Amino acid sequence: MNFIKNYKASLLFSGLLFINSSLIISCSSSDTTDDSKPVVSTAKDLNVNLDANLQTMESFGASDAWQCNFIGKNWPSDKRNHIADLLFSKEVDADGNPKGIGLSLWRFNLGAGSTEQGEASDIGDEWRRTECFTADGVTYDMSKQAGQVWFMKAAKERGVEKLLAFTNSAPVYLTNNGKAHASIKEFYNLKDGKMPDLADFWVNAIDKLKTEHGLTIDYISPFNEPQYEWDGTGQEGSPATNANIYSFVNVLSPKLQSKGLSSQIVVGEAGAYEPLYKTVTSTPSRSNQIDYFFGPNSTKNIGGLSNVKKTISGHSYWQAWPLSELISSRQAAASKVLTAPGLSLWSSEYCVLESPGISELSGGGGSGRDLGMQLALWTARIISTDIAIGGVTSWQWWTAISRGDYKDGLIHVDNGTSNGAGNADYCKNDGYVRDSKTLWALGNFSFFVKPGMVRVQIPGLDNSAATTDIMLTAYKDELNKKLVVVAVNFSKTARTYKLNLSGGTLTNNKLTPYTTSDTKSLKKGTDVDAANFEIEARSVVTYIGNYK
Repeated sequence: MNFIKNYKASLLFSGLLFINSSLIISCSSSDTTDDSKPVVSTAKDLNVNLDANLQTMESFGASDAWQCNFIGKNWPSDKRNHIADLLFSKEVDADGNPKGIGLSLWRFNLGAGSTEQGEASDIGDEWRRTECFTADGVTYDMSKQAGQVWFMKAAKERGVEKLLAFTNSAPVYLTNNGKAHASIKEFYNLKDGKMPDLADFWVNAIDKLKTEHGLTIDYISPFNEPQYEWDGTGQEGSPATNANIYSFVNVLSPKLQSKGLSSQIVVGEAGAYEPLYKTVTSTPSRSNQIDYFFGPNSTKNIGGLSNVKKTISGHSYWQAWPLSELISSRQAAASKVLTAPGLSLWSSEYCVLESPGISELSGGGGSGRDLGMQLALWTARIISTDIAIGGVTSWQWWTAISRGDYKDGLIHVDNGTSNGAGNADYCKNDGYVRDSKTLWALGNFSFFVKPGMVRVQIPGLDNSAATTDIMLTAYKDELNKKLVVVAVNFSKTARTYKLNLSGGTLTNNKLTPYTTSDTKSLKKGTDVDAANFEIEARSVVTYIGNYK
């Protein structure tokens, strides 16, 4: 993720409706009543069909870049563990309130070695430099990236199901310019003939993480936002053509297999949804990735290779506003995914880069820390849209921890007197921990919607028409007979609903709510009557029930 990107995807007029959308629920923002007559409260129908299966959910995640290395290595143990609990814990307190958001995937930024280069790396902010496990591909020092390794271990200790390793650049000893940022405008920053060496680096690093640290990397993502030039000095990065990616996957896949590693390669990590489903004029060799990598008629189809996961991932940036583009881009991606049988779609990175104005976000855009509900609702709307319209099976936030005065963290750290970093020493060894409502709103999904749960249809609801009102998604755990409904009430009015469940019978006709709002952070509430329950205004609420 790059704060200085100037990419702006064009507005799409695809006119495509997501395959599972149906009728529109009309929700007025207020009720007009005659004071001389009694007010009659009418519950709207919420129809959930347990027999109508949609996508199987895989994970909810976040990234360790870039704050976790210093924090995980230097901060006091109690504060590190508190942060880990907020992100990973699947436990509840004595009152039944979740202690954390129970992420099921953790993204590890496998470093390229700009830290060892220091100022010679050209990357001015040392918090955005990364260490590398090797300087030559021969000798490996697995004590590097100690803070990030600590967080991976903390994640696994708390039950996080999957670990993903991603890179922004090849190790500097292999790059064409000897840097972890690019100077070539299109092709991957790698010396000629060094793809086998790059694959060896991946295989050795993954193998040594397992043998020396007990950490199994489930997914490998070798290229990040390849559409961008990455020729600046803000962070590590490199462009890559589809042909570059195809060639490397074909080298890496057999090496993983011969080493006996089960890690699956995931491709995409497109900087927006658009390069996944169409040819972008400015970057034709780095777009239309669904067709290129998984199209049934593509000569470059990698779906049949060993250790390749049949998943394409895109980032939710830039096409989150205006709402018409939020909707149309997800419809277009979902429609294109359907042309590649068996392919799943991930949203693998997001934080605010758009500038929709102060009516939508505090400060009008990404700048300025926001720990409150305005950003939480904005984010929950994107999550719900990505799932319900885009059909994604995994949703991942960008950086789990932020030390900046920016809307990029689930958890923010500061020195107690300001909202963001001023110099390299700011919060390097200690600081204050601030949880955000965005953390807990993500938890409304991640704590309850677990890997393997199936999203089911809500007949009569079109979430594309509800992005400024109430968005709803429903999931079932067939093994444990559990129903999960997540409601995102974007409106300023509480709404009353009646659950109509088909394909099963709700036990005791009761639902347990967990609410994130201005005054609550994933707080467990008293059981409600499924025939007449209220969704608070400006809130994200998860309802849990059992069925038979």
